[in-house]
Amino acid sequence: MKKIISTAIISTLAIGTAHADTDKDKTASSNDITLESVLVTGNDGCLTGPMEQFGRYLGDWNIQDWQLSQDGNTWTEGKGARWNFVCIGNGLAVQDYWMPNGGGVGTNLRLYDPKKESWEITWSATGAPGMTHITAKEDESGNIVMHYVSPKPTPARRITFLPPTADGWDWKLEFSTDGEQTWFEVYKIKATRR
Repeated sequence: MKKIISTAIISTLAIGTAHADTDKDKTASSNDITLESVLVTGNDGCLTGPMEQFGRYLGDWNIQDWQLSQDGNTWTEGKGARWNFVCIGNGLAVQDYWMPNGGGVGTNLRLYDPKKESWEITWSATGAPGMTHITAKEDESGNIVMHYVSPKPTPARRITFLPPTADGWDWKLEFSTDGEQTWFEVYKIKATRR
């Protein structure tokens, strides 16, 4: 069995190397590509086409946040946060860094899937082991509605980014306890430029 696995790994590596050698002839050498060119410089690719859906949030934002109290009526202001959105690879992805004022950090990597016409998102944060898989799609009003794929939270939840204005933008987290028939808001934020 070990011999079969070793043979499969060696074959895979050989095929990958052969493809890489063929690709070298067609494109610039990896030595010609700077790390800077694939990270956060160049935003144009995130500001056109479907990438613009999350690209319009690029920048550094101050966050005010409020959470619905247990009584279901009172909103309590939180400690706030900083939220920074960057364009990766001039249109490959949009990545953000969530930095709550109470400490910790979280990040989303947002990739657009043109076949599904929706977003595949990976979220990970300090103190939360592993990652969360989320999908998102822009609705007819220009809102981006996100749904958890894995792990599925209980109760069900969705996140909505509202379109930005000259003053900033709003975001809300909603729960559903009836099989996603109705939703109620439990957490909201207001973003303004830093």
